[in-house]
Amino acid sequence: MASPAQPVVLSPHHTSTQPLEKVDVPSQGNFMWHTLFSQPNSATDSMCAGIAVCPPGTGRLCPHRHEQAEIYYIISGKGVMKINGKENHVERGSSVFIPSNAEHEIANVGEEELRWFYVFPTADFGNVVYRFSKEVGAEGK
Repeated sequence: MASPAQPVVLSPHHTSTQPLEKVDVPSQGNFMWHTLFSQPNSATDSMCAGIAVCPPGTGRLCPHRHEQAEIYYIISGKGVMKINGKENHVERGSSVFIPSNAEHEIANVGEEELRWFYVFPTADFGNVVYRFSKEVGAEGK
């Protein structure tokens, strides 16, 4: 039997000094992220979370979907988010629930970084398989 998850507290220093990861595939967008909680790096057993960033001007996470539902909490900036084709304006303090397999995207429309906290209901971020719409074509919709 596996031992129960233990509390994990990350200091502001940890969060502010961890390097951001970046995707280098134009069809996926221009964004970066920093995973905060995910197995095997943290003793979490049912959720993973992190912070994503879209730079001003060109920042965007292109249309995609994944099996897991997702939650966003906008930390800073302004953006336009589309979920299943419906456009929503988001800004600091906005909260968003994205259902499982809903096509979604977000673009920075402000003059500062668009930053958001994201959460998935899986222990390991590696379990989240992003299926980008341009890559999967019509059969992925």
